[in-house]
Amino acid sequence: MDPLDLLAHNLLSPVILSFALGVVAKLVRSDLSFPEALSQTLAIFLLLAIGMKGGAALDQTSFAQVGWAALATLAIGAAVPCWTYAIARRFGGFSREDSASLAAHYGSTSAVTFLAAVAFLAKVGNPAEGFMPALLALMEVPAIVISLLLLRRAGGAAAGGSLWAAAGHVLASKSILLLIGGMAIGWAAGMEGMTEVKAFFVDPFKGVLCLFLLELGMVAAARLGDLRERWRFLLPFGILLPLLHGVLGVLVGYAAGLSIGGATVLGTLAASASYIAAPAAMRIANPGANHALSLGVSLGITFPFNLALGIPLYHGLARMLHS
Repeated sequence: MDPLDLLAHNLLSPVILSFALGVVAKLVRSDLSFPEALSQTLAIFLLLAIGMKGGAALDQTSFAQVGWAALATLAIGAAVPCWTYAIARRFGGFSREDSASLAAHYGSTSAVTFLAAVAFLAKVGNPAEGFMPALLALMEVPAIVISLLLLRRAGGAAAGGSLWAAAGHVLASKSILLLIGGMAIGWAAGMEGMTEVKAFFVDPFKGVLCLFLLELGMVAAARLGDLRERWRFLLPFGILLPLLHGVLGVLVGYAAGLSIGGATVLGTLAASASYIAAPAAMRIANPGANHALSLGVSLGITFPFNLALGIPLYHGLARMLHS
């Protein structure tokens, strides 16, 4: 399948079309809405399912297989916030607080973008290694801590002790708790044990993902208004920076010995931007930042770019490297 066919294949998938429908619903001011309890239930289901499947795969994986990929993931998670902060500060003219917030968002990860990449790879027949959910959890925390350290070094307004409070908040957040807890359950149960819950956690997975992305499309469309004043910088920032990170992630994944699917997923993780863990941590440790701005660019620009175009591009690069 050539790159244009892959792109068309991705854009016409139920996952992407569900997100697009959510955007359209918001733009035409439809009365469509999701109860908060339902949104939370869908998120809990997806995160726990990811963790359980990853844990079951880890049960059949040696440390030698996952070790280099884990080190590569930590290196990317530590490096990305450093230059993201510098770009936002020097070229965007943002305050120390806003630059640190952007660095945390873009160094951390998006579980839903990860899910979209996994669904895309399953469709094109290049599945990733089963332990990739462990890398998703591993990349979540370092960027937030490093962003706050950069803010402190620059004399920002982070309160004393808030660095560890933010790190503790991230580790106890639902996304990390469900991912790590789910992996523990999957690892303990193994592949045989997972067959007992396959009908609930595996078979309906893509349908639940479509519902979640329908709601997320409405949320993303609502966030675009937050970028009105700085869109000339934030639009290229929200596209070109993730593209750079995605290419870096694919190259590092290839060097670490990951498959085409694994390198694609690592590229997607590097290119993604957090809109759950990072905003929550930044509100605690960086109260002087404009959180609507960081959330708006990550959810309103970077997320749809990766969903529609980024994932097929990272996959195309991974295929080239392995050919």
